[in-house]
Amino acid sequence: MAAHDAQPLSSGSAGSEPVISVRDLGIEFYRSRRRRMQLREMLFHGRSGATKQTFWALRNISFDIHAGDAVGLVGGNGGGKSTLLKMIAGVLLPDEGSVEVRGGVAPLIELTGGFLGELSARDNIHLTAGLHGLGKAEIEERFDDIVDFAGPEVRAGLDTPYRHFSSGMKVRLGFAVVTTLDEPIILVDEVLAVGDRAFREKCYQRMESLLGDGKTLFLVSHSERDLRRFSTRGIYLKRGQLAMDGPMEDVLDRYNHDLDAGA
Repeated sequence: MAAHDAQPLSSGSAGSEPVISVRDLGIEFYRSRRRRMQLREMLFHGRSGATKQTFWALRNISFDIHAGDAVGLVGGNGGGKSTLLKMIAGVLLPDEGSVEVRGGVAPLIELTGGFLGELSARDNIHLTAGLHGLGKAEIEERFDDIVDFAGPEVRAGLDTPYRHFSSGMKVRLGFAVVTTLDEPIILVDEVLAVGDRAFREKCYQRMESLLGDGKTLFLVSHSERDLRRFSTRGIYLKRGQLAMDGPMEDVLDRYNHDLDAGA
């Protein structure tokens, strides 16, 4: 089956401007290779034996996503999925090509990464929501909804330094804050796999509500059930290259065929 053999799906109207445009995207990373050396050799030669080599984590990636699209990103470990999401979020900059995003982004990528450990959970809610453009009155209006979603343990610890939260409480709070934002584009990287069963179902219901409101979704997941539940279109990355862009079911068939064939 040839790459790009399925036409990409889009709920955007013909001729409408994409909310995400990726053109000839590439990013190159350094890879350190270090051989073992005896201490004496390191002292006498004054070097560690490390050499710098590079590899392309992504290259020649191009696609468009329109408002209201629900896209699932699939591929093996190390295929570039999380890297692509971080580039769309603006966390990483390309070495080649471009990423253009028209509209704000709610990144469900590293949910606990933007919170400050010394601040209380209450202060972190105000800080994160404020950085995404919500005013003080808007934050106060949504505050109880955020805390209710995060759960009673988070509410009981609202004035506790965030660093004292358990990992589960941190994820609950992060998901609750980010999904309450008004950003039109949602980037999700495996976060639906966290938490207990009851919390995961709350996450699923929140995601479906956001899609029902016309949000644009870009989802990275190893769960075919989640991909089928939330995505109509699939993008398959294989060793940093775009292997296929088409209907979600067709992309999953292609990906599973490659896995079975050891390709």
